[in-house]
Amino acid sequence: MRIARFTTGEDPMFGIVQEKDGQDMVYGITGDPLYTEIRPTGKILPLEDVRLLAPVIPRSKVVCVGRNYAAHAAELGNEVPDQALYFLKPNTAVVGPGDPVVVPSYSQEVSLEAELAVVIKRMAKDLAPEQVADHVLGYTCANDLTARDSQRAEDQWFRAKAFDTSCPIGPWIETDLDPAAGLAISSRVDDESAQSGSTADMVRGVPELIAEISSVVTLLPGDIVLTGTPAGVRTVEPGARIDVEIEGIGTLSNPLVRR
Repeated sequence: MRIARFTTGEDPMFGIVQEKDGQDMVYGITGDPLYTEIRPTGKILPLEDVRLLAPVIPRSKVVCVGRNYAAHAAELGNEVPDQALYFLKPNTAVVGPGDPVVVPSYSQEVSLEAELAVVIKRMAKDLAPEQVADHVLGYTCANDLTARDSQRAEDQWFRAKAFDTSCPIGPWIETDLDPAAGLAISSRVDDESAQSGSTADMVRGVPELIAEISSVVTLLPGDIVLTGTPAGVRTVEPGARIDVEIEGIGTLSNPLVRR
C-alpha cells in the first residue's frame, strides 16, 4: 500500500495511491494513518492533479546512520565504524517531492546522498531486532543533503547535516517492502547517473539499526530513520534537479537552489 500526503490547494490530507485503468489515482482517507483507522472519504483524484507533500512530518526527529555502506565510507576516506555512527536532523529539515532544497549561505559544496528511509508507526524503546517490523509503518525515499565543506571543517555535523530543507522525503510511504531482499537504490543529477547500489549492501540492516537506536532514544510515531547511502555521492550545483529512486517505492525529485 502506498500512503501519500497531498493537497489540491486546500488543507493537506492523506490518501492511498493505486492504479486504476492504467492511471495512478489518489483515494482520500480520513485522519492520519499513524493514529487513526484508514477509512475512505470518497474523494478520488488523478495523481497528476494533486501536489504531493512530504508523506510524514516527524513529530520529534530524523535519526540518520553514517557510513552504513562500505563503498561509500571508502570513497570519503573512512572506514566502516565498529559501532554504528548516528546523528540527527530536526523536523525542519524535512520537505516533500518537488520542494526546493536551499543551499545554506555558509556552504559552497552541497552533496546528495540517496537513502532508504524507515517510518516508525508506534513508540519504540529497547526493541529486539525481531520486534522491529511491528513498529514500522513503511518506507520512503530520502536525500540526506550534506554541506560537505562544513562536514570537513568541524567534528560536529550540525551545520553540515541539519540545515533547513536538507532532508527531502517521498513520494509516498510504501508499506509492503522488504529491504533485506536487496532493493536497487540510485540517484541522478539532471538525468546523469550518480549513485547505483542495493539495500543488500548495508553493513547493518533495518532490524539491527532500529533496535540499537531504540536502546539510545525512544522512537515516536512518525519519526524517520535514514539508513545510509551507497557510493557515488557528488556535489550538486544550484539549478540542478536531483532524483532519488528506490526499487518498489518510486522516485523523489527536488531542485537545488541558492537564495
